[in-house]
Amino acid sequence: MTSTAKESDTSSSREFVKQSSLYQEFLAEREEILKHKWLESERLGYDIGFERALLDWIRKHRESWRAARRQQINQISPSHSSQSVSPFPSTTPKK
Repeated sequence: MTSTAKESDTSSSREFVKQSSLYQEFLAEREEILKHKWLESERLGYDIGFERALLDWIRKHRESWRAARRQQINQISPSHSSQSVSPFPSTTPKK
């Protein structure tokens, strides 16, 4: 394989990842964590760091954020039902 072919494969792989819904969800969640980090750091008067912000956000906000995000996605695209494939596992048992 030539250098140009490898670069083309790598470039197309990167574009595929960037377009994937899972990656888009990751970016949205990361943005929320960074907002939480900023707000908590401002409130406390010092930088709490990403890891602390991440763990705090997961514990306090992740579940409700994901539920709201799912609802928002379903409102935008009504063809998606609750039975559609989601990047997140359901927290309620299936009957």
